[in-house]
Amino acid sequence: MFKTLLLLVATVVAVNAEQHTVHFDNRCGFGTPTLIVGGRIVSTGGDFTSSGPITGAIAYLQTGACGFNGEGCTMVETTLVNPNNGPGSGSSMDITLIPPHSFSVTTGFGYFNGCDRTGADCTNPNCPTAFHQSTDTFVQVACQVNNVNLAITFCD
Repeated sequence: MFKTLLLLVATVVAVNAEQHTVHFDNRCGFGTPTLIVGGRIVSTGGDFTSSGPITGAIAYLQTGACGFNGEGCTMVETTLVNPNNGPGSGSSMDITLIPPHSFSVTTGFGYFNGCDRTGADCTNPNCPTAFHQSTDTFVQVACQVNNVNLAITFCD
């Protein structure tokens, strides 16, 4: 009986485990989509799925001109986390052009599997949907849905 109960609890926990996927769509015909989490490159173009939150991640199209942390390029910043403490505790995304980052290619993102059709596009160096200075917090795009995923598109 005890073993059966443990198996049932483990199954329920596994089914309810937090999971997020980051998907890249590179339409540029050049460059390498790059996703860095915790200072480690975790994807160079393929889908990355995490069995837990993704916090403080960055993504950019490595064109050969970008630094390791996306310096010199258009960068997407993301935290994908299930909301647990009310509004503002879930996922958040933005595009940054705060120096040393600068516009390199058209870059956009959108949530899927929740908050669908919510995201941003940056198509030029003056795009209003990107951080240009640290006080541009209005460009952050939030999502308060469990297990939300992210699609990042270059040259859309």
